[in-house]
Amino acid sequence: GVKDGTWTVLQLVEALGFCLENTDPWTRGRGIQLLSQVLLQCYSLLQEKEVLHLVLFYESRLQDHHLVIPSVLQGLRALSMCEVLSPGLAVSVLKAIFQEVHVQSLLQLDRHTVYSIITNFMSTREEELKGLGANFTFGFIQVMDGEKDPRNLLVAFQIVRDLIAKDYALGPFVEELFEVTSCYFPVDFTPPPNDPHGIQREDLILSLRAVLASTPQFAEFLLPLLIEKLDSELQSAKLDSLQTLTACCAIYGQKELQEFLPSLWSSLRREVFQTASEKIETECLAALHALSACLSRSMLSSDSEDLLDSFLSSILQDCRHHLCEPDMKLVWPSAKLLQAAAGASLRSYHRITHSVLPLLLEQYTKHTQSSQRRTILEMLLGFLELQQKWRHVEEDESILLSHQAPVCSVVFSALIDPSVQLQLVGIKALTVLGSLQGFLSSSDLELVVDHLTRLALHEEDSQSSEAAMEAAGSLAPTYPEVFSGRMVPRLEEELQSDRGENYHNHYSLQQRCLQALAAVSTHTSIVRETVPVLLQHLQKVQKGTETRNTQDMVSVCQSLHRVALQCQQDAEGCWYFHQTVVPCLLAMAVQAAMQESTHRLPGKALLEEEVLAAMIPVISAATTHLSPELAAQSVSHVVPLFLDGEVSFLPQNNFPCSFQPFGDGECLEAQRRLVALLMAFVCSLPRNVAIPQQEWLLRELLALSCSCNCPFTATTAAKCFAGLVNKHPAGQQLDEILQLAMNRMEPSLAEGPRRTQALTLLLWVTKALILRYHPLSSCLTDKLLGLLGDMELGPAVADGFSLLMAESPDVLHKGCHADVRIMFRQRFFTDNVPKLVQGFHGAGPDVKANYLKGLSHVLNHLPKPVLVTELPTLLSLLLEALSCSDHVVQLSTLSCLHPLLLEAPQVMSLHVNTLVTKFLDLTSSPSMAVRIAALRCAHALTSLPTTVLLPYKGRVIRALAKPLDDKKRLVRKEAVAARGEWFLLGSPGR
Repeated sequence: GVKDGTWTVLQLVEALGFCLENTDPWTRGRGIQLLSQVLLQCYSLLQEKEVLHLVLFYESRLQDHHLVIPSVLQGLRALSMCEVLSPGLAVSVLKAIFQEVHVQSLLQLDRHTVYSIITNFMSTREEELKGLGANFTFGFIQVMDGEKDPRNLLVAFQIVRDLIAKDYALGPFVEELFEVTSCYFPVDFTPPPNDPHGIQREDLILSLRAVLASTPQFAEFLLPLLIEKLDSELQSAKLDSLQTLTACCAIYGQKELQEFLPSLWSSLRREVFQTASEKIETECLAALHALSACLSRSMLSSDSEDLLDSFLSSILQDCRHHLCEPDMKLVWPSAKLLQAAAGASLRSYHRITHSVLPLLLEQYTKHTQSSQRRTILEMLLGFLELQQKWRHVEEDESILLSHQAPVCSVVFSALIDPSVQLQLVGIKALTVLGSLQGFLSSSDLELVVDHLTRLALHEEDSQSSEAAMEAAGSLAPTYPEVFSGRMVPRLEEELQSDRGENYHNHYSLQQRCLQALAAVSTHTSIVRETVPVLLQHLQKVQKGTETRNTQDMVSVCQSLHRVALQCQQDAEGCWYFHQTVVPCLLAMAVQAAMQESTHRLPGKALLEEEVLAAMIPVISAATTHLSPELAAQSVSHVVPLFLDGEVSFLPQNNFPCSFQPFGDGECLEAQRRLVALLMAFVCSLPRNVAIPQQEWLLRELLALSCSCNCPFTATTAAKCFAGLVNKHPAGQQLDEILQLAMNRMEPSLAEGPRRTQALTLLLWVTKALILRYHPLSSCLTDKLLGLLGDMELGPAVADGFSLLMAESPDVLHKGCHADVRIMFRQRFFTDNVPKLVQGFHGAGPDVKANYLKGLSHVLNHLPKPVLVTELPTLLSLLLEALSCSDHVVQLSTLSCLHPLLLEAPQVMSLHVNTLVTKFLDLTSSPSMAVRIAALRCAHALTSLPTTVLLPYKGRVIRALAKPLDDKKRLVRKEAVAARGEWFLLGSPGR
């Protein structure tokens, strides 16, 4: 009635008069409860006068019997949300609550109601409440004092934060407000099992920390508390104290910290020198960094004593001498402390490095052992890396510049040391020095490039060689002229040199040259130098007759692929690479195919699957990042090459015969293989680039995929067809092409010699349509489900479900602009897993394994949260799959179950007996991969509730003794880990 206006609230009060004035407190409470429930739904409809009368009524009831108070508070909560509340009423209500209600004697829900009333008034009547002055703060302190429930504490902490952030008067009650909140520090709370409220210990910690670190007024009380907790034995208390100290430093100044700095430094130093906990060490260093930063900020705005300098002097006094100790025990802790303080500000950095840098250089020269030198250089590297933070400040380099010669000398000496570990640190230091603009002289730069070239090519250890290449790639964009003029010619010279007597050494050197040429190609001007060298070497290898030609070509293609990836973000470099490399690769491939077709001396290696497969990512990476305009320019040449034999755009295009990759005849088999390169190009184009003669091209690809005897060619034609279909705009043309494909596939799938080719095409087209949610995808998927029962094709179809769900490396992925919908796997699962399960139950014994294999492939590629929700309905089938004799099914199922043991322990616990039996049986499988997976699952079982596992402990430990003697090291390693966890099961502290 109140909602629709037929009753007013005051009429309701009159109607409830008998209840509200009844002498029985229980009856009065029921009447007020009903009135309050109405108000909670209708508070927005009340008039100002009604609110006034109701507030006065409810205030008077706060003195009533304790049974009535909860309903009175609910009514006041409703009134606290009224916009028409008259000025002064909010203060009146709170005064009445503070005076009449002993809040902490109420139940949790009623206490929460009081906090809600305060929160509501603070958000809408701020100025009125501030008129109360410090009395409001004192009243709230009384309300909160003794609160224990975490739900209420989160609200209470928020109120304290608002009191401070919104500048309410704290008056003489600062210490009381601190005491009433700090009594919960450090937080000791463990949520009960199956807690419906979801409050975690971390929520309370962060909320309380936000209070304690919200005002400098708490500093004189908080800092002694933090120092006390830092000295405790409890690791969680130490961590909480350190993190709170770090948070406080963001708002404190010199004044707040001055008295406590010696004690804080003493505690931090002790923890870093003595702790075995990496977490505590990390937090100590963060706190020291924050203290130094705080003092640096305060110094800028203070005329008083320079506390930063005296604080840094204490740190240097306590740490510097440890850097010189012969046993080097406290070297690292001292270095970390110094670096934490130095990283806080530019002034800190200058003060500490001015003292430490000469000392480290002296110690490096003094020590002769490589291990000691490595430690010192790593410390030096830490200070060099800090330098990068302030590279834009002019005075920044002054400390390092005054030590330029000895620093360079130390780093260069590390690069020629026999110790690989010292070399690696030297290479890192070299990279940092190179990033400091203006630090290295031109002669130093030349020396840097020479060292990197030597290490990349001639250092025996591959770690140093690879690190040198990475460093060259990192520095090349900063100094492109030096690397172009000094490193690239040297690499080219080594690449072109004769093989000499030791073929294997020379081959290894050539591989290093190819890798280095790719690594250094991180600037367009260098790419213009390196790409011709790589292509020239590829042409040289193609003309050769050595047995290693195939591997040589693959290596060159891998280097070209790396260059292509490095060029992608630079439009100029990307287009240069594309228009230089793609026509050249196509020309070489066409030339080799022509020679094969005309039976001349072949460059056969170029036509091998391994080499063509290595060329695909090169062409793809060179195409995916082209602008639509440049891509359209390129496609106008490449597609006519394959459809019309138009070779005029290729370099060296005087071929002995015409190029007809879609032509008939056995002599054209080599040419047909090059469809792989067409696939790499057209399937990587942006979707908004029109492909000339696309319908013709699709028909040719369709015919080739169904008729070709070569599996490689048929598969690449099918993938190319699928890639184009995936991006094809919806409409009649697409429908006609798909119908044509169906007409070609269906007869071939039914019978004949080309069932495998037809299945390959079906799988790729189905994947193309699933990804874009095309309506025909369900029809094609049903066809695949039907083929699982086929004795000949069934196993291949089952494996095909992995193809449907997995990420494809060369086509049909987002990187090549395919149309991929975000939830396609979940949708496929929902639509098809029930059909797979149904098919399994209805299948004959000879083909049941196909359904299990298909199901395990689908589940393996499903996002784990989705799988966990579906687990109860599928688990029995997964357990049945473990009994299948097919190792692929077993392995796939085990890899599916492993994360579920960790993420859904409650559900898995229901089947623990079966799981233990199956996993232990599979630890004796003939397949090494299955044995390893089964042991990992046996290990993961220990994440289930201990009470469920204890009856199986002895049996599992005995069974896991056998794989400890397995002939394969990887199996033994997993067995040790699993058995160890089972031994510890049920131990104290686990």
